[in-house]
Amino acid sequence: MATSSSSPKSHFHARSNSLPSRPHPLASQIDECLSRLRATETTSSSICNNIIGLSDLYDLLNNLLLLPHTQQALAQECNKKQVDDVLDRSLRLMDVCGTAKDALTQMKEDTQVLESTLRRRRGDESGVSNEVGAYLRSRKKANKAIHKSLRVLKTSPCSSSENETIAMIIILREVEGVTYTIFESLLSYLSGTKGQSYQSRWSLVSKLIHAKRVTCEAEAIEINEFEKVDAALCLLIGNKSRKSTFLNPEDVHNMLGELESCTQDLEGGLESLQRRLIKTRVSLLNFLSH
Repeated sequence: MATSSSSPKSHFHARSNSLPSRPHPLASQIDECLSRLRATETTSSSICNNIIGLSDLYDLLNNLLLLPHTQQALAQECNKKQVDDVLDRSLRLMDVCGTAKDALTQMKEDTQVLESTLRRRRGDESGVSNEVGAYLRSRKKANKAIHKSLRVLKTSPCSSSENETIAMIIILREVEGVTYTIFESLLSYLSGTKGQSYQSRWSLVSKLIHAKRVTCEAEAIEINEFEKVDAALCLLIGNKSRKSTFLNPEDVHNMLGELESCTQDLEGGLESLQRRLIKTRVSLLNFLSH
């Protein structure tokens, strides 16, 4: 997975006082982890693995930042602009991570409520429609926050490390660049912002449900769990007025179960990553703000 903010080639061996002349083993491990994340294709199935990979990457970064030599050299070599840039970017990444985590927490809660409603109110079309409407309104609200974060990522790209000479700053920028790319993929995944129009996804899910091939066919054409549920719920409400029976609420209930499992996995991964991002920022503040 290439990033637009940094060169695919590692610069960790640049001459600088912020790391010993011989690269520290942690720097080499960070280089390897970055290479793995860049090489990962951005697909629905890889999102959760990428989040876990980012947590591993930040564990390595935080261990490197704890080295006394790293802290001393960064404090001595970085000018005010570099310090401000590093701290601003760390805060921006924490904000985006928090937005995604909050959206997932809300989605999980809404999904659980809707699942419960479908179980308790079988045959109660009015009650089900009301809860479906509430779920879709909540999704719309969450998507507004997600799209705002996407704009932040796209309009405030991570600074390039091409002309940088301080080795630790290069590492920070390359880690940030990969994080930006994975966060952008995650937010697009959560909001369902892909090439297909909403109407075409709705039509497609309708056909898939009618043919009873939802899971395998949807995966083949890369409709993720969020898109599939959104379209199916709109379809469920739309079919009530026509008394159509081809969309069984049980089908929707099964999709909601898959979505809940997906949101739980992503929420757990982001919670773990968020703790590491906070740790990184605290470390930076401790020796860059003095």
